[in-house]
Amino acid sequence: MYSIIADTHTHTTACDHAFSILSENVASAGKAGLKALALTEHGPKLTGSPSFIHFHNLRVLPRYMNDILLLRGAEVNIVDFSGALDLEDEIIAKLEWVIASFHMPVIKPGTVKDHTEAWIKIANNPHIDVIGHCGSPRYPFEHEPVIKEIAGTGKIVEINNNSFLERPGSGTNCKAIAVLCAEYGVPVVLNSDAHYCEHIGKVDGAVKILNEIGFPEELVLNADYDRFIAAVNKINGKPLD
Repeated sequence: MYSIIADTHTHTTACDHAFSILSENVASAGKAGLKALALTEHGPKLTGSPSFIHFHNLRVLPRYMNDILLLRGAEVNIVDFSGALDLEDEIIAKLEWVIASFHMPVIKPGTVKDHTEAWIKIANNPHIDVIGHCGSPRYPFEHEPVIKEIAGTGKIVEINNNSFLERPGSGTNCKAIAVLCAEYGVPVVLNSDAHYCEHIGKVDGAVKILNEIGFPEELVLNADYDRFIAAVNKINGKPLD
């Protein structure tokens, strides 16, 4: 029912826990039939991740590699429960696709209230585009108030395929979150969170969950190229150069 045209969460050896270079990811994207790839390295607070200079210098990359559209982005780390991030606003504001996520080495889990309040702050941050792997059971939160807030602020929720391997128990949470996204009209993206090139475009687990609940195809932004580009242009306030 759902096939994606863009992988919106990917990593390269710019992070020392990933294992492929950019050209390998691009080649895998082409083999998978994708048309776009978001470059979303971890923010600098996660050990082994690039410094702020990496994100500043993404501008040197071409718009297309091997006919694959490149989005210059980041996966920034949430560093406290007030929603603070590990990249400065002036850097994030220049990026084209920004995910915010919790990571254990950066911030230890708090209470359900802590996580709920943090996600609501993130939902109201004008520089954040995507709510990252929020199905993780390590950071439980009150789903409905957060999804309602996201609906009001126009953010995107990702269904992160890598979570089903790396964050056991994510499937149940992702399904519950997707049900609420459908109810409140919140758009989603399906992505691989690939740390190795052969995983680019692999979203079978995410597709399975959406199929099980009959999720509206029109709310899957990266299931249609024109829909996806329209969303990216809206995020950036102008057409891509």
